[in-house]
Amino acid sequence: MPSASLLAQSILSGILIGGLYTLLGLGLSLSWRFLQVINLAHFAFVFLAAYLSYQLIGVAGLNPGLALLILLPIFFLIGIALQYLLIRFSVNEFASLLVTFGILVLLETLIQWIWSADFRRLETSYGTASIKIGAIYVPIVECLMFFVAVIVAVVTWAWLKFTYVGKALRASAENPIIAGAYGVNHKRLAYLIAGISGATAAIAGVFIALISTLAPAQVVVWLGVVFAAVILGGLGNPLGLLVASLVIGVSEAITMAVTAPTWAPLVSFTLLIAILILRPHKV
Repeated sequence: MPSASLLAQSILSGILIGGLYTLLGLGLSLSWRFLQVINLAHFAFVFLAAYLSYQLIGVAGLNPGLALLILLPIFFLIGIALQYLLIRFSVNEFASLLVTFGILVLLETLIQWIWSADFRRLETSYGTASIKIGAIYVPIVECLMFFVAVIVAVVTWAWLKFTYVGKALRASAENPIIAGAYGVNHKRLAYLIAGISGATAAIAGVFIALISTLAPAQVVVWLGVVFAAVILGGLGNPLGLLVASLVIGVSEAITMAVTAPTWAPLVSFTLLIAILILRPHKV
């Protein structure tokens, strides 16, 4: 058994990585629920944002906050452009899985062509900074990432639940014909949610650039676990995604501490299979 300090450090790491899973999964969850688009290209958008962050922060010397302000509108427009193409060619839910996978492969190839397949690390004075609390080290950037994930999830949940636009989105997702009869513009709302999904990719990408070593092949590294978190949390449910991400992150971290790192990937899929068997109506 691991020591108490190692177990506590592992739980903290699991909580913080749960914040990353939330940022990675939010755009996928929103587009799947409200647009009926299984957007695998979202992961490529995240890594494109990460490499652009590397370029803006590491090469151009910009502040990470300023880099994020530059990337947010760019990826908002990228999300809208993708949704326009899907609507223009009448791509249905199942076909979107294949089309966006193709886009993912193309973007991965583009990233490798521009930045090569070499590993790249954004070296900053604050990237590895941490605060020691007792026997536990608390990484500053990862903590900031977690708090941003919580804020984004809560704000998105409140927006969907309490605003007119959020209610219109939920109504349109349930029955676009009836919602349209009451004046809901489904296409305009689709572009909005697609843009927001793209913007969340930019947020996730900036933090990945700050905390991780980048390589084009990493585009699909988190695909499986994020899919599990999205389904466990419920499609279009930001708070459910946050909770599911934390459960998966902590479970993986404890598994790695108690057994071995190779067992960690089994956690998310075991939880997913259990939910599909025991409570399939919740998915």
